[in-house]
Amino acid sequence: MSRKYALGCCSMKIIREKLFFKKACCQHAASDSGTQNEESEKRGKGKKRKKQKENKWVVVSNLPFASCKWKENPNRHYDCNKIKTTKYTCLSFIPKNIFEQFHRFANLYFVAIAALNFVPVVNAFQPAVSVIPICVIMAITAVKDAWEDFRRYQLDKEINNMVCLVYSRKESDYVEKCWKDVRVGDFVQLQCNEIIPADILLLYSSDQNGICHLETANLDGETNLKQRQVVKGFSNQNTPFDPEFFQNTIVCEKPNNDLNKFKGYVEQPDHKRIGFGSESLLLRGCTIRNTEIAIGIVIYAGHETKAMLNNSGPRYKRSKIERRMNIDIFFCVGLLFIMCLIGALGHGIWNGNFSERPPYEVPDMNGNYLSSALAGFYMFLTMIILLQILIPISLYVSIEFVKLGQVFLIHSDIDLYDEDVDLPIQCRALNITEDLGQIQYIFSDKTGTLTENKMVFRRCTVDGNEFSHQENAKRLETHKELDSDDEDWARYQHFALPVIKIEKPDTLKQKNTKPMRRCQSARARFQGHARKKSLGRCDSLQSQVAFSSTIEKDVTPDNRLLMKVRNAALQIESSASFPSAKDTYSSTSVMDFFLALAICNTVVVSTATEPRQRVTVPPLMKPSGISLERIHQLLQRLKLANLGQSFSLTQSSSDLGASVNAKNGKENPAATDSYNKDDISIHTCSNSADGDYNGDGRADAMPRKDSIEIGSASLDEVFGSVSQGHLQPEFCYEAESPDEAALVHAARAYSFTLMSRTPEQVTVRLPQGTLLAFDILCTLGFDSVRKRMSVVVRHPFTNEIIVYTKGADSVIMDLLEDPAKADINMGRKLIRIHSKTQKHLDWYAQSGLRTLCIAKKVLSEDDFQKWANFRREAEAAIDNRDELLMDTAQHLETKLTLLGATGIEDRLQDGVPDTIAALREAGIQIWVLTGDKQETAVNIAYSCKLLDQKDTVFTINTENKETCESLLDLTLEEVRKNSNVERTKRKFFGISLSSSLPASVAPSPDIGLVVDGKTLNIIFQGKLEEKFLELTKYCCSVLCCRATPLQKSMVVKLVRRQLKVMTLSIGDGANDVSMIQAADVGIGISGQEGMQAVMASDFAISRFKHLKKLLLVHGHWCYSRLAKMVIYFFYKNVSYVSLLFWYQFFCGFSGTTMIDYWQMIFFNLFFTSIPPILFGILDKDISAETLLSLPELYKSGQNSETYKLSTFIIAVLDAFYQSLICFFVPYLTYKDSDTDVFTFGTPINTISLFTILLHQALEMKTWTRFHWITMIGSVLLYFVFSTIYNAVCVVCNEPTSPYWIMEDQLSDPSFYLVCFITPVVALLPRYLVLAVRGTFRVSPILKAQQLDKLPKEQRDREIQRWRSRKQGIPTTSVVSPSDEVDRTNSNLHVSQFLGQAAVTPHGNNDTQGLSTPEMNHLRDWMLNGEGNSSTRRCAGEETTAANFLARPCPGQDLLEPTRIPSPGLFASQVTSDNAEEFTPGSHRRSVSSVTL
Repeated sequence: MSRKYALGCCSMKIIREKLFFKKACCQHAASDSGTQNEESEKRGKGKKRKKQKENKWVVVSNLPFASCKWKENPNRHYDCNKIKTTKYTCLSFIPKNIFEQFHRFANLYFVAIAALNFVPVVNAFQPAVSVIPICVIMAITAVKDAWEDFRRYQLDKEINNMVCLVYSRKESDYVEKCWKDVRVGDFVQLQCNEIIPADILLLYSSDQNGICHLETANLDGETNLKQRQVVKGFSNQNTPFDPEFFQNTIVCEKPNNDLNKFKGYVEQPDHKRIGFGSESLLLRGCTIRNTEIAIGIVIYAGHETKAMLNNSGPRYKRSKIERRMNIDIFFCVGLLFIMCLIGALGHGIWNGNFSERPPYEVPDMNGNYLSSALAGFYMFLTMIILLQILIPISLYVSIEFVKLGQVFLIHSDIDLYDEDVDLPIQCRALNITEDLGQIQYIFSDKTGTLTENKMVFRRCTVDGNEFSHQENAKRLETHKELDSDDEDWARYQHFALPVIKIEKPDTLKQKNTKPMRRCQSARARFQGHARKKSLGRCDSLQSQVAFSSTIEKDVTPDNRLLMKVRNAALQIESSASFPSAKDTYSSTSVMDFFLALAICNTVVVSTATEPRQRVTVPPLMKPSGISLERIHQLLQRLKLANLGQSFSLTQSSSDLGASVNAKNGKENPAATDSYNKDDISIHTCSNSADGDYNGDGRADAMPRKDSIEIGSASLDEVFGSVSQGHLQPEFCYEAESPDEAALVHAARAYSFTLMSRTPEQVTVRLPQGTLLAFDILCTLGFDSVRKRMSVVVRHPFTNEIIVYTKGADSVIMDLLEDPAKADINMGRKLIRIHSKTQKHLDWYAQSGLRTLCIAKKVLSEDDFQKWANFRREAEAAIDNRDELLMDTAQHLETKLTLLGATGIEDRLQDGVPDTIAALREAGIQIWVLTGDKQETAVNIAYSCKLLDQKDTVFTINTENKETCESLLDLTLEEVRKNSNVERTKRKFFGISLSSSLPASVAPSPDIGLVVDGKTLNIIFQGKLEEKFLELTKYCCSVLCCRATPLQKSMVVKLVRRQLKVMTLSIGDGANDVSMIQAADVGIGISGQEGMQAVMASDFAISRFKHLKKLLLVHGHWCYSRLAKMVIYFFYKNVSYVSLLFWYQFFCGFSGTTMIDYWQMIFFNLFFTSIPPILFGILDKDISAETLLSLPELYKSGQNSETYKLSTFIIAVLDAFYQSLICFFVPYLTYKDSDTDVFTFGTPINTISLFTILLHQALEMKTWTRFHWITMIGSVLLYFVFSTIYNAVCVVCNEPTSPYWIMEDQLSDPSFYLVCFITPVVALLPRYLVLAVRGTFRVSPILKAQQLDKLPKEQRDREIQRWRSRKQGIPTTSVVSPSDEVDRTNSNLHVSQFLGQAAVTPHGNNDTQGLSTPEMNHLRDWMLNGEGNSSTRRCAGEETTAANFLARPCPGQDLLEPTRIPSPGLFASQVTSDNAEEFTPGSHRRSVSSVTL
């Protein structure tokens, strides 16, 4: 026996005793009594072990149990890695499928009817024949279910047979095994570009820092790389990992579907525990990237993996038409009951007319006759069997086929295919396609849904000085005008870090490189990924890196800020003496700001070729004008210059008193060309001596002129030389979020270039060309609770420990150091910087920009060591680990010094404004539910046309119930008043009639509402939902800002349940899942935030603009087709059953029929089933172009005009009329003749077929070859079947026989005459209605159908004329003076003004209720126009304020709003939100905006 095997047996014994038998460690042999005690101890421990097992997940290595039976393996209770998504097996298919089909009420009904027909007393048909219809329907459904399940089986087989490397003790090496053979406790070796077969705990990585990179696109759709860390106890191995020596026990949480939650610990043989979290878990379905080898132990396998627990498959909902159809089916049941009751009563009356028993009535064995009541009851049951097809049995299976066809057509629409990401629309819910045509409310997320989630660096503020980056804004505008060819060319060029101008393609040329889309590897089928690692050839295709499009990575620097960067470098190089304090701030603040942008992130620098590898060693530099020693000496000099002040304040403050001076106004325009300054070549770095620093360590008292000139020249030479080279072209940045990528690219634009990153070190190249390598001491990642991230680094020269922090301004501004603790001058400067930065942040948010604050902090060695010890204890903790880690982070991120802030633009997606405008024109109310700032959301709403400049926008922000109720009452009263004033008065014979507001209020096109999350809490908790909903009925758009995911779902449920409307939710992130699932229709956008929303959705699209055609075109078609098809099925069955009912009046209500049983069965199953199915799939009542041009046509689906109670009743009445004609015309024709029963019934059956098919033809608006084939084929099939059946069936239906009936009818001329006249007479009323319905009142649908018949040019003119008339209606209306006053106050922002003079960031938060006098005064102030002077002033200033960002007003602080006095009680609170306004693109606000 080998040593490894002996060691394995020993360890196996130890583990078994420790985990499952809980034996005490004894050194002496146990006595008999001891054995008994041990037995009882086992039983007690067994119960405890069972309880412990329920709470924990214990995993050990399978290697010690390799030679044992599987029953002895402690991991035997866990699932294997084989997945099975099928529902059936060969043995369980028939019983299980039948059981599932019996969940449908109609199937149970027809099975009961078929069983009832087997009772001899009440049977109406042959018992065997009666089961054929239900058997056929259930068989068709079973075949469909079997085919779907077989496809799932094939996919499961394909995935289960994929191979991976699993360690084998027998082979002492890794061997290939199928995924299905992997077990919990196995050691798996993964190689680059290989898919992970199970959830694996990472124990080894070929990366020297224990890092493994993942691409989670197969799991959540995110194309950016994620980092995973080896468990701490295994990260410092100097030798390769050997699974044979793994004797630890892994204890973690039980399987769950939370992708971001995982915690546990590794217990070593010496009982030492090492904690780990989700950062060490490799999830099934992810792909290994940038890592040669990774080894781990399987924790969860098969259906217990997080990926499988999240894979719930397609969701099934009940559509609105189905709910309506169920009601109508009960109506049909009632109609059937009435008809059967009439038959039973008629049977009794008929038999009662005989003076003696009729000869056909046979007594029982005892000679007794049935009583009249019992005979009537039996006849009632017989009539139910006879008229059973009044309930359309084939309707359900027809609906399933129609919906499958509709889903296929939607999926095949090329307009809903996104070529950029290679994704078509995904239809995950197969049974609610028609709901797309009835949507009344849309709830949308903002970020990633309305916007691209492509973060573009737009503006920044440093030390209170704002830099507008107008050149960059022009570049963004130019980027919009690029044609598609240029965009494709730019997209597929080889990625290079230097900023590249589009008009200079020569700088992008690379040899032997071809573009490769990242999505090819991310979304390829499983078999497309080879297990073996990719070798990465030099001509390999380049991966598309997330957040690295041209518009994101190319940033044009601001000239003034670029000059500040140059000046900072000049001051460092040319300083020959102690610089002044102002110079110190100026030279350090900008440096710190951009160093923070480059360092404070988790961006990975990697190669662009496959397989992408992490860059850990920065390239060597060419000789620069300044050496490392020179940088070190100058930084030491700066440190000495600041000894008189607080180091943390001095180091983190930058140019506190600096503002734009005359020198900046005279800057060289050529400086803008230096944005290519971060391009470098690979050269050796020189260590030239520096002569400007004296040997005694003192700087000269005054700077020498020649020194300045030499320094300036050398620096210019450095800037010029740096711009000539190139970074290695195979480098690229890979970020976890678009914000991080945008900031790193912005820092690179100013020559603060991130060169390499490892867990221990990050290297940044300065503008001088010098590389600085910062030691990373700790990284505190971003989380949604802290809303910030920090990185602790050690400066390479000053040796100071610096904390760089970036995060949301709402958090960072509260963590800044109190200026009162500094000296007076410094305190004033800090206060000024804080206030100016806050102003800039507010205006950034109003401009629709995403804001981030940048701060820093300098730690002493002692403070850091204390904190580091605290952090290590928290990381090693087992209990409350997350809470302890949070406490350590909050303890570090305090007393920060503000460096500046950034404004990042999340650009609108293409087509969003047009889509929203079209949806609003279609009568859909759009709500935006977002967690972003209120100002950001409002300005995005304006830019995407959700709000118009003419709209009156009410903003309600409060934290008090009484205040909220008062504001809702006040706002609702004003809205109602405006609605009554603006409504056109009706006149009747010259008399004006005033009507009260209807219950279902049509939303006003010029009213919007904005509320925040705190207000929503008050509304839900204070039972103010009804008032809130009443107010929203008048609003065309509602914005809910700072809303949590729970609040989003609560809002959707509130609207859906209380207003009884059809709702649609659309989002792209995990925070939108609850909102998507709460709506009637959920749509997920497969964007850059992952696929969680897609997994929870009913439909998945890649662009918001696809919603326009999905709803207006496919939604209208699907609803119109299915609604007409359902109505047609009810009509068809009622019409056909009525023929049998009319015949009962002539056969003594005996329950007999004049049509053969087989003809009746085949009539619904085959002769009339295919045309309506084809109609439901292919019919187009209006063309797609017309539907898109006239969105108001969508309202027909919203109002359920096609399928409602009235249309159902009309269809039933029409069916009764047509059945009367189809029965009595042949009856009158063959009256007093010697025709038999079937000879009379065959013409009636034929006439009914012609009438029903022609009725379908009248409803069809689209005729294709398929329609002609099915219509003609149905008629031919009927005659062929009838002819053959009547020719061969001699004694099929005793005592009567259908033999040769059809042949005789075809030879009778009267048969042809009756078959021609009867359908014409039956369909004549419907034809006349269709012909004259457009004469008196033309509906929009009918008019659009008429437009489709015109030539294209004439149709376009008519559509344009139609739209012009619609848009011209408001312009002709007369506006009253009071209405003009209301429109003057076009934006009413109502905030928590009660009980406080003005709302300030540090003001009193206590609010009180609004008293009646205050309400009256506020109302009078609003309506009497007391604020008109300020309003007119706002309007007059708008033109001058339109471009204030480019040219600030002289003598005015940049971005400072103009205060406008206004008379009245609230004069101190009235400000103009638009005296100065951002105008990037279409980010415009209304002319007058009043805040109370």
